[in-house]
Amino acid sequence: MRRVLLVDGYNMIGDWPELRTLQLTDLENARDLLIEKMAEYQAYTGIEVMIIFDAHMVPGLGKKYHNFRMNIVYTREKETADERIERLVKELKRVDTQIYVATSDFVEQRVIFASGAYRKSARELRNEVITIEKGIKKEVNERINKKVKTKLPITDEMAELFEKWRRGKE
Repeated sequence: MRRVLLVDGYNMIGDWPELRTLQLTDLENARDLLIEKMAEYQAYTGIEVMIIFDAHMVPGLGKKYHNFRMNIVYTREKETADERIERLVKELKRVDTQIYVATSDFVEQRVIFASGAYRKSARELRNEVITIEKGIKKEVNERINKKVKTKLPITDEMAELFEKWRRGKE
């Protein structure tokens, strides 16, 4: 089953404390940080992520970018992210596709839920991202600290010597 998460980008930036603070001085960096976090989320969960940003923050025609194997959409000039998300829900809706929409806009949540998509609040998504970041950090630390296992009963000193030889160091 295909799973897709549509993220209202500026809604997340306005809700997540670390992004809300950052946007006050550097909106572009706040967008980039959200994109990076969602790329990790996509890689870890396997859920296809699409981030939708309102055009009023970035003037010009609607654009679509493909960063981190993720679709990043900037709406057209007179189109809101909510309108684009509603259209995407209708376009993506199929029997074999689960669609989630991340927004804390209550009206938008009701509209997308009525369209057959699942809702996810900004806080829920942030909590999932934090949990995933902790999981990734734990896995990395476990791999770093994992000792090489051998079937031969040897001392740690001998194992270290063999490891140096294996790496070509004396």
